[in-house]
Amino acid sequence: MQTDITYRLILASASPARRALLTGAGIDAEVIVSGVDESVVDAEDASTLCLALARMKARTVAADLPADPGALVLGCDSVLAFGSEIFGKPSSAEEAIKRWSAMRGKSGVLHTGHHLTGLVSGLQAEAVGTTTVHFADVSDAEIEAYVASGEPLQVAGGFTLDGRGGAFVERIEGDPGNVIGLSLPLLRTLLGEMGVPITSLWRN
Repeated sequence: MQTDITYRLILASASPARRALLTGAGIDAEVIVSGVDESVVDAEDASTLCLALARMKARTVAADLPADPGALVLGCDSVLAFGSEIFGKPSSAEEAIKRWSAMRGKSGVLHTGHHLTGLVSGLQAEAVGTTTVHFADVSDAEIEAYVASGEPLQVAGGFTLDGRGGAFVERIEGDPGNVIGLSLPLLRTLLGEMGVPITSLWRN
């Protein structure tokens, strides 16, 4: 890519947590929600699924944007692999309670797919960030109170690391940002593969 281009990052995600991660890292991303139907994508494993969804989100948003050589579209999607199951967002409070009853005192693997597309260059880079999450042995009352807060219904796996759910995660192995929804070190690597230094996206 040319070095005199002014780059801008477009986040193809409605997640406020992902945008907050970028903002905290000095990147003011524009947000354009893809509106894709995630139910049409099926995969046998969590890593393949989250990357396919991230790719679909980014390409859907990129297809509707006017040509801009500095525009980079980032799609992300997170899922939790727990045993042989793949957990996205719980569909109901009952499902969230059931999941937490199974997950407490155990561990799962949070996968976040990242797909980056250059709007004009056609360059693309993608990868999956993986973090092991060890859940606390929470009580029935804690599970019920957490689900009643509504937070687990809004996020993949039914928990957060940067919200109320953080109290119920004993430890992690890997990048915490990946659990929140976006791995900044992985984003830096993907940008580098496309010839774009992450520092070129920092706000002045």
